[in-house]
This record gives sequence, structure tokens and C-alpha cells, in this order.
Amino acid sequence: MHCRKDSRFENQKMKISQFKPNTTVAAIIEQGGKFLLVEEETDRGNRYNQPAGHLEDNETLVQAVTRETMEEAAYDFAPTALLGIYQWKHPQSNTTYLRFAFIGKVGIHYPMQELDEGIIRAVWMDIDEIREKANLMRSPQVLTCIEDYLAGKSYPLEVITNL
Repeated sequence: MHCRKDSRFENQKMKISQFKPNTTVAAIIEQGGKFLLVEEETDRGNRYNQPAGHLEDNETLVQAVTRETMEEAAYDFAPTALLGIYQWKHPQSNTTYLRFAFIGKVGIHYPMQELDEGIIRAVWMDIDEIREKANLMRSPQVLTCIEDYLAGKSYPLEVITNL
């Protein structure tokens, strides 16, 4: 039996480019009923976010979230669990983010350390303050992650395998 190639399918394959979302990490840190956030400059004015940022080449997700917490908030961070994985498409830029959010404990604070460019300050807020300022969060992921944390969501770090 002779199989004929479907030219429509071949043409579609050539037109498709591989989709690559931005891989990011975020630290969900609660201490004494308050959550660690950073206030940062954005193109929409100052906004709040968890210490967060992009995964860099040759870095594990755990290394990335530890580094980002130090760079943005000047705190040591020890991840203890994966809160979840969040996919969000920015409505203005059409950029898709794949966020790996980690729960963990803060360690030493280094108040004299210079913070990443665009970061104004680290700030601790309780859930009521965060909910009241929901429109000032960098993305819907910020409050969603905190609500998931408060709901008890958590996965062991062993669900992540680095090869």
C-alpha cells in the first residue's frame, strides 16, 4: 500500500515555530503572619511582587529562587517545598510566564546590600494589606500564590528532578 504525504500537514509543520515561555521562580515567604514582597518599578508604575525572577542558564530552579531572593530582598532563603507551577500570559505584552513558586524560610537579612535594579525595597505585608492592594500587584500570580499557600498547597522538592 502506497502512502501519500499530505502537503497541508507538511506546510503547517514548516510554519510552526517552537513556543518558549519565560521560566521564572518566586519565593513565598511568610513569617509572623506577614509575607515578604518587593516593591519594584514597572512600566505601569510601582508594583508589588514576591522576590522573583528568571531562571538563568546552568542553574537549578532551587538555586534560581535562592539567588533571586538575595538579589531582590537581601535575605537568605531556604526553599522547603514547591507551592505550585503557574502559567500566565501578560495581557499587554502577550508574554507567557511559567512560574515555579517555592515555599521556604528566610535567614539572615543583609540590609546594606544593594538590591537589583528597579527594586525599591523589601516590605512585609499581611494578607489583608495584600488583598487591599491587589490592583498594585505585579501580576495576578502574586495573590494567587499567597492564597494557595494559605490553602495549604505544597509539594515536596523531590518532585523536581535535575538531570
